[in-house]
Amino acid sequence: MGVLDGKVVLVTGGANGIGKECALLAAREGAKVLVNDLGGSAAGGDEGSAGPAAEVVKEIKAAGGVAIANSDSVTNRAAVKRMIEQAKDELGGLHAVINPAGILRDKMFHKMTDEEWDLVIDVHLNGAYNVTRYSIEHFREQGEGSYVLFTSTSGIIGNIGQANYAAAKMGVAGLSRIIAMEGAGKGVRSNIIAPFAWSRMIATIPVKDEASAKRVQRMKDHMRADQVAQLAVALAAPPKKTAEGAVNDATGQVFVARGNEIFLMSQSRPVRGMAKLEGWTPETINEHAFAALKPSFYDTGATTSVFGWDPV
Repeated sequence: MGVLDGKVVLVTGGANGIGKECALLAAREGAKVLVNDLGGSAAGGDEGSAGPAAEVVKEIKAAGGVAIANSDSVTNRAAVKRMIEQAKDELGGLHAVINPAGILRDKMFHKMTDEEWDLVIDVHLNGAYNVTRYSIEHFREQGEGSYVLFTSTSGIIGNIGQANYAAAKMGVAGLSRIIAMEGAGKGVRSNIIAPFAWSRMIATIPVKDEASAKRVQRMKDHMRADQVAQLAVALAAPPKKTAEGAVNDATGQVFVARGNEIFLMSQSRPVRGMAKLEGWTPETINEHAFAALKPSFYDTGATTSVFGWDPV
C-alpha cells in the first residue's frame, strides 16, 4: 500500500530532475500520474519535444504503474485547462498537483533584459497560477486536493544574479499561502518547498569563482532530486487519519529539502516595533527608530550564509 493509492497526480516538469523523481515516486506510491514536460532546454525559449515526458511514462509503465504524458507549457492557459481535463478524462480524476517546472535566466539585475525577466516570471509565477487556478474549483468541489508548489532560497533568502527568479519564487510563496487560507474549509491544502538538489537548472548557474564551484559540486555530490521527491510526495498524499487525528495535514507551510534534512521555515511576522505618541517625522525615524531597530535588521547575505554547513 502506497501513500497515494487510488489518487491521480499531475507532475509538471516531470521529465527531468526533481519533477522526474516526483513522478516516479508518486507512481511507486500508487498514484496514476500525468507527466507534464515541455521537453525544452533548461534555459527555456525553445519549442520543446514530447519525447522526454513519454520516456518517463514508459519507465513508470515498465515498473507496473499507470501514467500518461503531456508536453504542453505551463505558461499556456488554454493548454493547462486541457491538461487538467486530460487527467480527469484519461486517469479518472485529479487529487494533487506537484509543480517543479521551471527555467533560469540568471543575470545581474542592472544587466537583465525585459525578456529575461518576463520569461522567468511567466514560467514560475504565471505557471504556478495556471496549474492552481484551473484545478482549484475541481479540488474544492470534491473536497480534497493538495498543491505542492516550489519556491527557492533565492527568493526567501536571496542569491546574487537571480532577481527574476527570486521575485517569481516569492510570488509563489504568497500564492500558496492564500490558497491554503482560502482552501482550509474545503479540504484543499497548499505547501511550498525550497529544494536543494542537483538538476539541469542548477547546472546552468555560472561558476565564476572557487567558492561557487565548491557550492555547486557540493550540491551535485550530496543533494539529490530523489531526496526532494520524498517530501513532495508526502505533502501530496491525503491526510492520514489516526486515533489522534490527522498526522499529515500540513498546509500553508514553507519547507526546505536539503539532502536528508527537512526544515520548516519561518514566515514574515513582526520582529520588533516602536511607537511615538506624537507621531514620527523623517528626522526622528532616522535618528531614533532606525538606530533602535538596526540590531534586528537582517543582513544581505546569500543562501550560503544561512545554510553554511555541509548537508547531511
